[in-house]
Amino acid sequence: MNRLNPDVDIVLDILKAVMEAQPLSSFAKSIHHQYIERGGLSKKQLEGLYNKAQKVKTIPPNKMATLEAIILRKHSKQKSELPPNTPLYEKDEKSADMITAILNNYPDHKRVLFFKVKYDNNELLSPTEKGELERFYKLLK
Repeated sequence: MNRLNPDVDIVLDILKAVMEAQPLSSFAKSIHHQYIERGGLSKKQLEGLYNKAQKVKTIPPNKMATLEAIILRKHSKQKSELPPNTPLYEKDEKSADMITAILNNYPDHKRVLFFKVKYDNNELLSPTEKGELERFYKLLK
């Protein structure tokens, strides 16, 4: 970040003013230490500092406005909404009816038993398997 005048540090000025006004504040000490160590603060930390600084009457309003502008300039994370909770797989009732009808007449039909196992395990029947099942069902009638 390129600043116009690197000697002017509004956040540090506000931190020092808050620490002078509230010397026992562990929040202000922690934020000051972090600002000195890392050279910056997160948006939430800046918002907390802004709330603390509003209670201090000795801070000029132009510095408060600058801090507010710094907070507004930082991006905020937004979580998207959860997708609707729908089942991943919906059973095809038409296939189930065809399988039961065929197995009622021919209980040992190996291919249809294979389709029944796939259906019971919530596996999708491929279009060729569905076509094969429909062909067996038509031969039944």
